[in-house]
Amino acid sequence: QVQLAESGGGLVQAGGSLRLSCAASERPLSMYAAGWFRQAPGKEREFVAAISWSGGGSTYYADSVKGRFTISRDNAKNTVYLQMTSLNTEDTAVYYCHYRVGAAEYWGQGTQVTVSS
Repeated sequence: QVQLAESGGGLVQAGGSLRLSCAASERPLSMYAAGWFRQAPGKEREFVAAISWSGGGSTYYADSVKGRFTISRDNAKNTVYLQMTSLNTEDTAVYYCHYRVGAAEYWGQGTQVTVSS
């Protein structure tokens, strides 16, 4: 029932930056964690980053993006962000946000990120 709206994708040159956002249609009552996945053409969907709502908000990153991507959240806006820097062509993919709310899982519609050389 919760819907996620993604935005911020686009075309950038290698070395550039993009900021993705994912806003939930309603306030999650039991938020556990949120994250980002991506799927490149001909590839399986892979984990990118995640952030926990517990404590100070622990973050987790795939090795391929560690040091370049930063995940963050805004509880008041029910929004999770992915700041991407030092983009390279291997980052080209459709990016999907993901929320775990209680025992349920929700996915965004995906936003295209294309990095040109």
